[in-house]
Amino acid sequence: MPKLLLEVNHITKSFGDQAVLDIQGLRVYDGERVALIGENGAGKSTLLSILSGELMPDSGQVRRYAPLSIIHQSGEERLDAGRQLAARFRAPELRDGLSGGEQTRRRIAAALSSDATLLLADEPTTDLDADGVERLRRALSQRSGALILVSHDRALLNALCNRVLHLEGGHLTDFPGGYEAYRRELAQRREHQQFEYDQYRAEKARLKAMAQKKAEWAASVKKAPKRMGNSEARLHTRESTNAVLKQSAARRTVLDRMERLEVKQRPRDLPDIRMVLGVSHSIAAKTALSLQCKALSAGGRTLLSGAAFDLPTGSRTALMGENGSGKTTLLRALRGECAPGVRFEGSVRLNPAARLGFFDQDHARALRFDDTALENALAESSLAESVARTVLARLGLRGDSVFKPVRVLSGGERTKIALARLLLSDVNLLLMDEPTNHLDLFTLQALEELLSGYGGTLLFVSHDRDFVSSVATRVLAFEGGRLRAFEGTLAQMNAEDSRDRSAEARQLEISTLQMRMAALAARMSAPKKGDSPDRLNAEYAELAERLRALKNGG
Repeated sequence: MPKLLLEVNHITKSFGDQAVLDIQGLRVYDGERVALIGENGAGKSTLLSILSGELMPDSGQVRRYAPLSIIHQSGEERLDAGRQLAARFRAPELRDGLSGGEQTRRRIAAALSSDATLLLADEPTTDLDADGVERLRRALSQRSGALILVSHDRALLNALCNRVLHLEGGHLTDFPGGYEAYRRELAQRREHQQFEYDQYRAEKARLKAMAQKKAEWAASVKKAPKRMGNSEARLHTRESTNAVLKQSAARRTVLDRMERLEVKQRPRDLPDIRMVLGVSHSIAAKTALSLQCKALSAGGRTLLSGAAFDLPTGSRTALMGENGSGKTTLLRALRGECAPGVRFEGSVRLNPAARLGFFDQDHARALRFDDTALENALAESSLAESVARTVLARLGLRGDSVFKPVRVLSGGERTKIALARLLLSDVNLLLMDEPTNHLDLFTLQALEELLSGYGGTLLFVSHDRDFVSSVATRVLAFEGGRLRAFEGTLAQMNAEDSRDRSAEARQLEISTLQMRMAALAARMSAPKKGDSPDRLNAEYAELAERLRALKNGG
């Protein structure tokens, strides 16, 4: 039987009046790869901090039976990793001006250097480029011991996890199997819950109608006519009274049955947004923004030179590149904000009808912390409150949560408010830098739907390839200090690159065959001692057949 590495018994945790965790029990064994899933604010990071010992629960016990390390989702890592792991994750030395992805690489390499048996990872793909995510996937898949992973990267969850813990309302629900199995099970449970709710509503309506009929029948019983004799009147009254009492008793029985019905809750549906955001002020021209960049540099390092691109009106463009390539720097240059040490030579032409909105990685700067979530969302909007509440609900902030001040909300919830504020504002050109950071899986999918239906023009940075595939209609990619524009989806670009690589490999093989045939031809014209003409002819014919097949596309 696998070794028990972690045991949790009856832990609770509250912050002020808000109860966050109430977990009866949890056990994690050697070899398990556990996905911890829940909405923003559910308490995932709090739970990891308690499991690691960095935070004490209000009650209960956490027993650790093996060395443990944790990858935090943010913060500066002061410790340097071992040389081998630092090289494996391309983790730079600590210095000023590290990008978000470079800081993440340092946190990963430092945590893995401890070689602990149990690893806790809180959004370890934050700001990582595709290369970094792939290096992380390989490292975690090859690693022995156990893993508890919080991530919004669906491909990573699918590749690694064999168990899912769903945190909701402070409680954990355990789902054996991988992430896709969890999603199927969750959908089946929701369908069953919807069926039970429909049955409950139908039975309640049937009993209510029956009770109403009993009441109406009792009310319709006629009194004795005035001309009726006393004996007849007494008989009629007695019969009428008995009938009314009987129907009243039957009605009470029906009402009792209604009260005893087991109440079934309706599955929570996210409200559908039928309106198209971003079209309050349309741009009639074909181009919303144009860039001419002679040079873009930071810290004396050239990021771009001789680059140019247009953003077609109504397009959704993903800006992609490795960590440190200059994506954030370019977005800020487009906005006219260059940090100290950044130099931009060139011009940005904004269409006169364009209204620019910007989502920065430090999005909390735009929020007023003493105002409510709803007030912040409507701060730059002319839309109705009902629309704002619909957008907030779609992003996972529902009910009374929208009336809470921002200062009491989690980092992920603040991200949702900043996104809602931008989406509801009177802008038609969005620049977004890593909008998926710190979002839970449910909100991530909702944001995909919102941005896929966005009516304005969008340029965004994201390392989440599933998100890019769902949202982007075109791609801008940093490649060796240049910008490559691809008019099509990420999948189409990858397919074209694959064809190009195949064509390059085929051409290399053709050249290799031609050189081998030339060498054989020379030996056939001047055979050496021991050469067999028949064998040389046969080898030459075989090479010629392979060359012919390659040239014909075989």
